[in-house]
Amino acid sequence: MKPLAAVLVWGGISTLGAAAFGVLALSRGETVNAAWLLTAAVCTYAVGYRFYSQFLATRVFRLDDRRATPAERCNNGRDFVPTNKWVLYGHHFAAIAGAGPLVGPVLAAQFGFLPGTLWLVIGVVLGGAVQDFVILLCSLRRDGKSLGQMAKEEVNPAAGATAMLAVLFIMIILLAVLALIVVNALKASPWGLFTIACTIPIALLMGWWMKRWRPGKVGEASAAGAVLLLGALVAGGWVAGQPHLAPAFTHTATTLTGMMIAYGFIASVLPVWMLLCPRDYLSTFLKITTILVLAVAILVILPPLRMPALTPFASLGEGPVFAGKLFPFAFITIACGAVSGFHSLVASGTTPKMIARESDARLIGYGGMLMESFVGVMAMIAACTLDPGVYFAMNTTPAALAQASQVLGQAGFVVTPDFMRELAARMGETTLVARSGGAPSLAVGMAQIFAGATSALGGGGRTLDALWYHFAIMFEALFILTTIDTGTRVGRFMLQEIVGHVWPRFAETSWYPSVIASSALIVAGWGYFLYQGVVDPLGGINSLWPLFGISNQLLAAVALCVGTTILIKMGRARFAWVTAAPLAWLVTVTMTAGWQKVFSADPRLGFLAHAASLAGATTPDAARLIFNDRLNTFVALLFMTVVTLLIVTSLREWWLVLSHRKAAMVHEAPYVEAGYATGD
Repeated sequence: MKPLAAVLVWGGISTLGAAAFGVLALSRGETVNAAWLLTAAVCTYAVGYRFYSQFLATRVFRLDDRRATPAERCNNGRDFVPTNKWVLYGHHFAAIAGAGPLVGPVLAAQFGFLPGTLWLVIGVVLGGAVQDFVILLCSLRRDGKSLGQMAKEEVNPAAGATAMLAVLFIMIILLAVLALIVVNALKASPWGLFTIACTIPIALLMGWWMKRWRPGKVGEASAAGAVLLLGALVAGGWVAGQPHLAPAFTHTATTLTGMMIAYGFIASVLPVWMLLCPRDYLSTFLKITTILVLAVAILVILPPLRMPALTPFASLGEGPVFAGKLFPFAFITIACGAVSGFHSLVASGTTPKMIARESDARLIGYGGMLMESFVGVMAMIAACTLDPGVYFAMNTTPAALAQASQVLGQAGFVVTPDFMRELAARMGETTLVARSGGAPSLAVGMAQIFAGATSALGGGGRTLDALWYHFAIMFEALFILTTIDTGTRVGRFMLQEIVGHVWPRFAETSWYPSVIASSALIVAGWGYFLYQGVVDPLGGINSLWPLFGISNQLLAAVALCVGTTILIKMGRARFAWVTAAPLAWLVTVTMTAGWQKVFSADPRLGFLAHAASLAGATTPDAARLIFNDRLNTFVALLFMTVVTLLIVTSLREWWLVLSHRKAAMVHEAPYVEAGYATGD
């Protein structure tokens, strides 16, 4: 593109994005069209990728395709495998895009559409995508080492070893919460469970197709997988209507918990090409296509945002979905989609072992995170186009709804029981009341948008509500399951690495006794917390989601600490602000939220206060609720302490290097010339 044309095009995109943000921010009382929110996000992503990611790639890290990657140098056909950048983009995106960008924005819609949207869009461009890209490239130049190992080598051995354990424990909590979302969405749902179960043999077929039967024929395998996936969706509706088949796919939450644990174990021990990569690639087709079609549907029907820009709960801090004021809780409720520490585990786990060229890291790291943020924006739109009364009825327990009835009534956020029964019947469900966790309400929002677009284009419209609803449930479950299998595999790598310091043989990723033992321990860890969430009287998500947000953002702080340290040691201290600025914001937000969750005197907010309010209660659930509160307190304080230690140690390391009291040594793998010509 010629210079003048480029200036005009990018100037126009920037102006359009600024205008869209202006409409969103300045609207007061009048209805705002969802298309403005979509426009603001897309324009910001485009400018961020074109200019900021290029600045990171060329000025900060100086990507070099002549440098051999670990996938080429350590190729073993199992974990280190040079992979087509689009296939790997699909794998990476599927691995990072779990429940967070779907559920977090839906829950944060309690505050209104504006705060969450600003955090999603601005946070990802300046924080989340930067973290993913930086950690991916740092691991890429260190033979795919994990975040904990990089912290140990680059920051401080003692603090690094502590960080390795903390990262492992945080990841176990994250996986448990993600698995809980799937269990809540699929329990007593034969349609959803059948469709999700079919994705496993479909992925295995694709894996063998691309690896053994028709090597390199990615397009053929993709087309076959897409057709089979849509067939599984339609067949799921038929299975659910068959009295002799539906019971086989209708299970309780505890039974699904066992199935999730078994799946996580099997997926983590199989070779990456057999199930993990093709399944992620398959699900990415569904995910990205669905999100793009949803965006087109929004532009077709132009739905209004029924949720106001700000609700009373933004300042009151007494929201029925979760307690706490906009600051800091909007910024930990929306973690994935803006900044997510979990991504640093994938970016220093499976993905760097599969990148064929350094330049691919820009698309996969920065670009993959932008796509996840776009998913979060779509989730925010779907939630905010619902009638607010429906939104609060679905995401709130009856007790919390009654407690907030006065504020809801004053704001006009009410809905009748008859309307909720009619809505549930349209969606093919028995009830939609108190379906907490965000996934069902997102599915209803998506179904209504798709049905509206179908109707506008002359299709079946409302008669397809049930199909669209269950399609959305499948879409959400696929998002989460791909994170479960990749996360378990990353956890296995981390555990092998930690134990390997004592028993070197255990660290060998190709030694199957180590693979099986470490995978079993990881799934046992997150499986325990998953079970606790399933049997939790409050529905699990209320107890675990705040802990999820705090631990996820603390993990992001660890990643940004490591990234900043490496930049300083590389002699790029003048660019350290690209990671230090989001680090300062995250530490401020997350430590504030963690302190309030532990020590707030409000029983609806503080773990200890809630446990104290139940002391002496005779209800059968009191003992379990008290145990959960105390466990959450211990875990939150542990994570906050460990991260504080790492931050202090990092600050000391920065000062020593910048003041020349310590030599700046980086632990990169030696430079090796790539075995292929650049551009091949």
